[in-house]
Amino acid sequence: PIELDGMKIVVDCAEGAAFYTSVETLKELGANVISIHNNPDGTNINANCGSTHMEELQARVVFEKAQIGLAFDGDADRLLAVDENGKIVDGDQIMAIVGNFMKQQGRLKGDKIIVTVMSNLGFSLMAKENGINIDQTKVGDRYVLERMKEIGASLGGEQSGHVIFLDENTTGDGLLSALHLLQVMVETGKPLSELASIMEVLPQALVNAKVANHKKDKYMEFPEIAAAIKKLEEKFAGEGRVLI
Repeated sequence: PIELDGMKIVVDCAEGAAFYTSVETLKELGANVISIHNNPDGTNINANCGSTHMEELQARVVFEKAQIGLAFDGDADRLLAVDENGKIVDGDQIMAIVGNFMKQQGRLKGDKIIVTVMSNLGFSLMAKENGINIDQTKVGDRYVLERMKEIGASLGGEQSGHVIFLDENTTGDGLLSALHLLQVMVETGKPLSELASIMEVLPQALVNAKVANHKKDKYMEFPEIAAAIKKLEEKFAGEGRVLI
């Protein structure tokens, strides 16, 4: 139940599955839609566009003076957003915004959000401040879904923008995520930059290391690795975390 009359939205369809449905839906709801990368030819999917390449959308939102930019990925199960100043709003921030709104309405079951261990530390701090319980799973939306079903949670997802609203769907759906985010903007009357400030995104570094498959869960058995982890954790002194 959402009216988008007069809202200016730039949509990056990633030359993929969202090229028609997302644009038509937002137009039907009254939005002024500017769509980019909505001419898929079967080979250009995700090519320098969509949620994995946000630069063009960021610039376009500012140029058009739009209230929000929406970036889908090729198969349209993920959504990332751009605020009116051209700043990226990631999956963690989207869950923080929508989760708090659902909590206020009594629709966040158990006041719980299910996230993965890759979720930003700022998300945990936001949850603590706002009386939200978070449950962490291994990386992968299927683990998020399994846990959601297990405990009956209504919201869960990943930093990458894959968000599951279990009351409506068992998988991520970029358009559904977009509508939930837009609903909060419409009903609160607040710009996306203000809504996103509910959570401070803390610096996060990701480094990949190649190891033999049979060793990947045995790293703590190697004393030099265990010592390096311990040293880092002591250095962070509770103000950061190490995740292997």
